[in-house]
Amino acid sequence: MNLYNILMSDDIVKSIENNISYLTYIIPEIKATFNFNQMHPHHHLDLWHHIMYALSLSPKDYEVRITLLLHDIGKPYSYIEKDGIRHYPNHAEVSAIMTKTILNRLNFDINIINRVVYLVRYHDTPITENDIKFNYELSYKRFIVQECDALAHNPTKLEKRIKYLNKTKELLK
Repeated sequence: MNLYNILMSDDIVKSIENNISYLTYIIPEIKATFNFNQMHPHHHLDLWHHIMYALSLSPKDYEVRITLLLHDIGKPYSYIEKDGIRHYPNHAEVSAIMTKTILNRLNFDINIINRVVYLVRYHDTPITENDIKFNYELSYKRFIVQECDALAHNPTKLEKRIKYLNKTKELLK
């Protein structure tokens, strides 16, 4: 089994669970996400289960799925804690840097590396009309990543994210 086959499985969660030894061998950085308590009211799952939940919501698109697998990989290395709540102001950039290192190590094509690094870097940044005009396809994939990520957050804290997603969906039409 290779990474592509794992991520493109119809049952991605089961596929990852069945191949976790291989996955942690080729991407040892993901081990830091296991049991990592995000300690934030917008997150009801530990980091690994948040990633898995986001992946479970994703379409069978390799770039989207590799992005979701790696989108928060930098969180264990980029948080500040205040009053018992963790904040992650730089996590997207740290995750993007780590993603580039990982994908280069795995000999990904440079075009895929650039696209996935972009998607990771901007997974928390609102999509604008200019983004859509510049590159509709990449903006649409970014929206899918954002939607899967948002829906894997604490369901009691989703109102603002759902409004953003609905507004962005209209922009993409």
